Amino acid sequence: MKQAEIQEASTTKLQEKLAESRKAYTDLQMAHTISPLENPIQLRMQRRSIARIQTELTKREVQ
Repeated sequence: MKQAEIQEASTTKLQEKLAESRKAYTDLQMAHTISPLENPIQLRMQRRSIARIQTELTKREVQ
């Protein structure tokens, strides 16, 4: 998700997306452990996406 999409999304949608992203990241890690991924940059992109969502959720909690 892009930053603009994250800021526009509702809190519940962000929490759902966070759960999906964490599962996808775990699946990618497992696949990479078994045999190397064609594009290991996917791991980094997924991890950063999770961080963006978590940052937005924390920001909303503080406000």
